[in-house]
Order: sequence, then C-alpha cells, then structure tokens
Amino acid sequence: MPAPIRLRELIRTIRTARTQAEEREMIQKECAAIRSSFREEDNTYRCRNVAKLLYMHMLGYPAHFGQLECLKLIASQKFTDKRIGYLGAMLLLDERQDVHLLMTNCIKNDLNHSTQYVQGLALCTLGCMGSSEMCRDLAGEVEKLLKTSNSYLRKKAALCAVHVIRKVPELMEMFLPATKNLLNEKNHGVLHTSVVLLTEMCERSPDMLSHFRKLVPQLVRILKNLIMSGYSPEHDVSGISDPFLQVRILRLLRILGRNDDDSSEAMNDILAQVATNTETSKNVGNAILYETVLTIMDIKSESGLRVLAINILGRFLLNNDKNIRYVALTSLLKTVQTDHNAVQRHRSTIVDCLKDLDVSIKRRAMELSFALVNGNNIRGMMKELLYFLDSCEPEFKADCASGIFLAAEKYAPSKRWHIDTIMRVLTTAGSYVRDDAVPNLIQLITNSMEMHAYTVQKLYKAILGDYSQQPLVQVASWCMGEYGDLLISDQCEEEEPIQVTEEEVLDILENVLISNMSASVTRGYALTAIMKLSTRFTCTVNRIKKVVSIYGSSIDVELQQRAVEYNALFKKYDHMRSALLERMPVMEKVTTNGPTEIVQTNGETEPAVLETKPPPSGLQPTSQANDLLDLLGGNDITPVIPTAPTSKPASAGGELLDLLGDLSLTALVPAPQISQPPFLLDGLSSQPLFNDIAAGIPSITAYSKNGLKIEFTFERSNTNPSVTVITIQASNSTELDMTDFVFQAAVPKTFQLQLLSPSSSIIPAFNTGTITQVIKVLNPQKQQLRMRIKLTYNHKGSAMQDLAEVNNFPPQSWQ
Repeated sequence: MPAPIRLRELIRTIRTARTQAEEREMIQKECAAIRSSFREEDNTYRCRNVAKLLYMHMLGYPAHFGQLECLKLIASQKFTDKRIGYLGAMLLLDERQDVHLLMTNCIKNDLNHSTQYVQGLALCTLGCMGSSEMCRDLAGEVEKLLKTSNSYLRKKAALCAVHVIRKVPELMEMFLPATKNLLNEKNHGVLHTSVVLLTEMCERSPDMLSHFRKLVPQLVRILKNLIMSGYSPEHDVSGISDPFLQVRILRLLRILGRNDDDSSEAMNDILAQVATNTETSKNVGNAILYETVLTIMDIKSESGLRVLAINILGRFLLNNDKNIRYVALTSLLKTVQTDHNAVQRHRSTIVDCLKDLDVSIKRRAMELSFALVNGNNIRGMMKELLYFLDSCEPEFKADCASGIFLAAEKYAPSKRWHIDTIMRVLTTAGSYVRDDAVPNLIQLITNSMEMHAYTVQKLYKAILGDYSQQPLVQVASWCMGEYGDLLISDQCEEEEPIQVTEEEVLDILENVLISNMSASVTRGYALTAIMKLSTRFTCTVNRIKKVVSIYGSSIDVELQQRAVEYNALFKKYDHMRSALLERMPVMEKVTTNGPTEIVQTNGETEPAVLETKPPPSGLQPTSQANDLLDLLGGNDITPVIPTAPTSKPASAGGELLDLLGDLSLTALVPAPQISQPPFLLDGLSSQPLFNDIAAGIPSITAYSKNGLKIEFTFERSNTNPSVTVITIQASNSTELDMTDFVFQAAVPKTFQLQLLSPSSSIIPAFNTGTITQVIKVLNPQKQQLRMRIKLTYNHKGSAMQDLAEVNNFPPQSWQ
C-alpha cells in the first residue's frame, strides 16, 4: 500500500478546493484511505493518519472512527505517538462515551512515567476530559505530583486537581496539605495555578473558605511583591508585572474577604496601593483596576476606599474604549444603592453617556441616571432625560417614559411641574407609555383643583391638528369634557390666554371621533367628553344631540352602546342628565404601584384602558393557580376563584382535578355573574373600598432567595370585613432581568382565594422596578391564614421554579 500523504499536503489540497462540494469529495476520499489503513493495522502511519483525522474534525467532519486508534497511540512507547494520541483523546472523546474508561490504566502508567513531558500529557488529558470515575481512580497520582519538586509538573497537577474537585467535590480534603505549600513557590506559573485551585476550593466549600482565610496575609504579601518589584522581562506585560496573577489574587481576596471583618481589614491597605499605583494608560492596568474595584465593593472595606473605587469607575467613564465605559456603568449601577452620594459626584459624566452612539452604553446610562434621581436634582435630571426621550431610538422610549413617570411621581417639586412633565412625555412618546399612564394622569389632574384651567388649556393646544399620540388625545378629551367650561371662560391666569369657542372645542372632539388614527378607546373618551359638554355648554346642545344620535348606529359596538345610552339620557332620563354628568370628585388611589383594578374616569369605568396582558406562559390564571391545589397536602385545599367567567366547557375543571390524584377536592367555583347596570354611569358608590385599619397592618417578606424578593402588603375590605386584599410586590436585586414571571398561590379549603392579573411579567434588574399583583382572600371563619406559593421565571437563560410556604401573616390581616 502506498504511503499516505502528509498532513501538510492534505491541508494544502483542501485549501485549493473552490466549492464546498469539492472539499467534501476530497475529505471523503481521504477518510476512505484512512479507514483502509486502520483496518490493515498499519502501525507505521497511524500517527500521521490520526493527525489528519483531527484536522478534518476541526473542519466539522465526522471523525469518531478514529477513537480506538487514539488509544493505541497512547499505549505506544514513542513520545510523538503519545502526543497525537492524547490530543485525539481530548478532541474525540468525552465522559459520555464508555471508550474513555479504557484510557484509565494508560494515564495511570504515564503519570508515573520517568519523563516529565509524558506526565504532563497525561495530566492535561485527565484535567480536560476525565470523568468522575477516572478522577476517583487517579486522584492519588495527581496529589503525589502536587508535592513534586518539578515546577512544570506542579502547575499542571494543580490545574488537574481543579478538574478533579469539580467532578468529585468530596476529594477536596485530599489536596488540602499540598495546596498550602504551593503559595510558597517562587515560580509564577505554579503560583497562578495554586491561586486558581484555592479559589475553586473556597467557592465550593464554606469550611475550606474559613480554613484558607488565615492565608490572607500571605496573599497580600505576594500581591505587594508583584506591585513593588522592578522590571522583569519574563512576566512584564505593558509595563505591569504579571497582571494575570494579580487579577487571580484579587479575585481570591474578594472571596476570602466577603462578610469577614478581619480578612477585609488585612487587605484594605494593599487594595489602596493597587488602586493608586497601577498604570491606567494601557488596558492591562484597567483590567487590574476593575478587579480591584470589584474586590473593594464586595468586602467590608473602609468608606474612603469605596469612594476611591467609585472615582476609578468615574475615570473609566472618560475612557475612549466602549467596553471600559460599559463595564464602569454596570459596576456603578450595582453600587449606587449603597454608595449613592459617591456616585452622585459623577452625575454629569453619566448623563453625557446618554449621548453615546453605542446602544448598550445608552441603556446602562439611562438605568443609572434614573437611579441617581432624587428630590434635590429632579429638575435638572428630568430635563436631561426628557431630551434623551425626544432623541433616543424607539426601543428606549417605553422604559425611559416609565422611569420618568415613576421619578416624577416620587420627587415632583410641585403639581404643575408634575403635570407638565407627564404631558411632555405623552407629547414626545405617547405611543410608547404603559397602559396605566392615562388614568394616573387623569387622577393627578382631578386632584389638582387649582390646575384645572391651566391643564385643559395646555392640553387643548397640544392636540390641535395632531392626533398621533393616542394617550395624550385620551387625556385631552377627558379634560375637555370635564373642564370645557373653564376652557371657554378664559379663567387661566398662568398661561397666555387664548380665545376658544364652544364650536371649536366640539370641532376638535368630532375630529378625534372621525380620525383614522383614533383607537376605539380614544373614540370612547371623545364621545363621553362630548356628552359631558352638554351640561357645561349652553349654545351647542342640539349639535351634541345630533353627534350622539349618529353614533347610535356605529359599527363599533362599544361606541354604539355608549351612544344609545347617552341618547336615552337626552330623552327618557333628561331630568337626571345634569346630576349624572356633573364634575368628578377627588379620586383616591387604591394602589400606588401598578394598575388599579378599576379606575373611575368620566364617572364611568374604563376597563379597556387598564387592560393587562395575561401571563406569558399562555395558561389561564385559573388553571395556573389550580396546579397548586396539592401543594399544602391533605384534602383541605380550596381551588382558586377565577377572575372572569371561563369560556371552556365544564369538564375542563374535572380533568384538572383528575390530574391531582386522590385529593378530595371541591369542584371549581365559578366567578359570580355580575349583571351590568342599564347605564354605564349607574352603580357607582361613594363608600370607600378599604378600611382605615389597613394602615396599621405591617407588611411581610414572604420570599427572599436568589435575588428575588416577594413582599406582601395588606388591606381590609370595608364592604366585607372577611375579605383581605394582599398586594404582592416582586423585586429583583440581580444584574439581569427576570422574565416570564408567574406567581401562583393555594390556601386551605376554609378560605377562598382570587388571584388578579399581574402588572407585568418582567422584573427589572438592580431593584429598578417591581411587579405588583393583587390577591383577595375570603376568610369567613377568621382562621389563621396560611398559604403555599409557587414561583416560576426565566433568569440567565434558565427556567427557575421554587415553592414556599407563608405562615407569618400578621394577626391584623385575618382576625
């Protein structure tokens, strides 16, 4: 048989291929020749053939038929054969294939070989693809090599020990004595691998963490020698002595100093030296400074040191490198809650980052800007953020608008400023605001009695000829209907007066009704506003009657129903019209975060405006909650009352109960059918919804794990003392958003539970926002409340699920 071509010739031949098909043909031809050589047990060219096979494997072609040939090369006495054999084993084998177990004896023999390079090959292979069985069998040999005087073998043995610990954590104690001595080594390679090994052991075992804290002075001494040592060509990178080892030591110090006062105190001085002596003109120095900042922020460091770390991040913001600026913004966002004043000093630099062309930097700068807003800087920060909202890309507008709403509600210096700010947002990004923006602004305007004339005039000017921003048009329509008499009477003293007639106001509202840009909800606002003006205007009542009668035959069912009922007010109930359409009283907000269950607007309910999206999992709230029926154990579980009548057949509930096993469960309780009043304006009660005693019920933390925190706040219904209304607030302190969040709950059979829709399915990172959801619990027997909850969400690309039981409800919530 002729000698096979060399690897170099094969590479040259494959590179001459002009098409993918031509390349595949060459590969198939060579693979056939290699297979034939393997079948003939050709020992002469086995090494060459496996090398070519590995090259084809790197190109993405199948090479599994060479696995046994790799084992034969490993068993060879020639170093060149062993080198290719071990390389092939690392590329073609893993612990999922039983073939790899055949290597155990060969690796054991090579670990005891007289040549250090053969021992090194065996250590590399074991550290790369050794299974838990192989690690158990060969851990003793690895531990022996950790104690050898040969630094070449010690560094490879340390890395192999890291792999062994990951596969078999219980073998950790075997390496404990040898690991302590590694830090005394002068060789930087051994030092580096020993720090990696120490870090792995500390992260995996609290006992090891406590044991190795006594090594902090030694690590500090090593780091100090690196900083103070002169130029060493062997370890120098851009003028810095062994930055890789410095970074590794800083990471280990961060782990050792976390939540430990003595260790943190021991490393404060060296961290200050690193922070002040490291050169920042090169990226290498910036990497060390970044690790130093992370370590300072994670341990119990002194306040002056923390300020120094934040100032370093502030200097990073001025760097031309986008990655460094992004890292600085992300780090500042993590520390802004604990060191708010220190971060505030860099506010102008952070705001400048809003103008960056990079979208990732813009987003981080926006999140950090909102975190910096407080009562002292609200005016200046809102000016910058409104400018950003006006010029930013569409994907930023929704988050920016929500952030401005929350900040304005929390820190507004005056009601006029608050109203102006919200109106500016609606004018700039009205189509991107969240669903509850309209009712919240309406409530704010209603409660600001001295601002009514100013607001209605401002809104009238804002929508003249432009109906594209639907939320703005909705608020303007509502205000013109409610305060149209103030608009035409020219009572505004703070705004430049404008002359408006009744006809001009009706022209605007009629244009809203016929505009192609108007949504169904917007038309409903406009029609109701026109109807209300029939009691506020005197000269245009006949025109209003005509408009209302026209829409009595509208193709839009919602609009048609309103028009028919308003027509009846003109005819059959005209004596009640003035009383029904009188001005709205001051509204009390039921919840402070998230949409309220029902918000009164024009003396009517506007459910379409506050419509919330169902949970993203696609399950109905009822079926989701009933998945929890077996969580509390026993047979005293009551199913959840659905929030709306289900359209599914009655058998659906029975099928669900069958899935839960032998629990003696009652059938699903249907939601009570609420008969609609004959008019939209009927059935409104002036009685407060919740009892004043609710203010004295303490809130509780129902769940806190993995950065997710669930808090319960309580209110007692005034109409039914047996009903407790629980508002859950879910927050996320991690650095990534939690998505597809679903909260479910189950209670014992003596209770009845109703779970309303959540405000969102995404919990923002860094505690920058919350999800709210309302639970209503009927407790007629006044028994102690207990609840089992189930949480599902996606975080860092993984689906998370957890169960918890809540038994610490305050007595005021159920007695």
